[in-house]
Amino acid sequence: MSQILLETTDLTVRFGGHVAVDHVTCAFRAGELTAIVGPNGAGKTTYFNLILGQIRPTAGRVRLLGEDVSRLSVAKRCAMGLGRAFQLTNLFPELTVLENVRLVMQSRMGKGFSLFSTADSHHEITAAAMAVLERVRLDPLRAQKVSELSHGNQRKLEVAMLIALDPLVYMFDEPTAGMSVDEAPVVLDLIAELKHDTDRTILLVEHKMDVIRTLADRIIVLHNGALVADGPPAEVMASDVVQEAYMGKEIADA
Repeated sequence: MSQILLETTDLTVRFGGHVAVDHVTCAFRAGELTAIVGPNGAGKTTYFNLILGQIRPTAGRVRLLGEDVSRLSVAKRCAMGLGRAFQLTNLFPELTVLENVRLVMQSRMGKGFSLFSTADSHHEITAAAMAVLERVRLDPLRAQKVSELSHGNQRKLEVAMLIALDPLVYMFDEPTAGMSVDEAPVVLDLIAELKHDTDRTILLVEHKMDVIRTLADRIIVLHNGALVADGPPAEVMASDVVQEAYMGKEIADA
């Protein structure tokens, strides 16, 4: 059995009297893509935020490679191997497409950043950044400011920055949200390509059942913050309680 890269134990967060994530215990193994599903307000994004350290848990633990990271900052968790593409784009709008990816590369390689440095002064970083942009089909737009990109291309750039980070755990929060029918396949193909690296694990929050069927090795279902189902896609999708109470009719009718 493959190595456990990430696990949460009794992970819980309360906001006043509301329990947003309720004692979720789950392990994620290398070489596996897990889709995290559930109705709006189920706690999916909050669970992501707890894993990455954007929210401090009320109770429970997050472990990465067996080490307790529950009290570490977002930056330290990212340095240890967590990487997230956000549901809303999280980019530097006044920098170019290439400059955004170069910043990630510089951070990962520990090269440091100077506002007065040029692309030519970091050949290795620039070449690596360009290779990533080619993968996401953004190399023709490398000199364009991010603020001038379409929403779909901003989403692709966000995925490019996550790939540039080269994490152990890829975390995608609705990666195709707001993208056109023509744009979405590029991102989905990239995620499918990332699955070939059996040393990493991928977590995917997604509402589109056709995407989940295509990509997921496993589905976990959250409802009212609690883990209510966990297993192979066909098994979870066939569950009456999941279809009727948590997933709606989309699975049954699709």
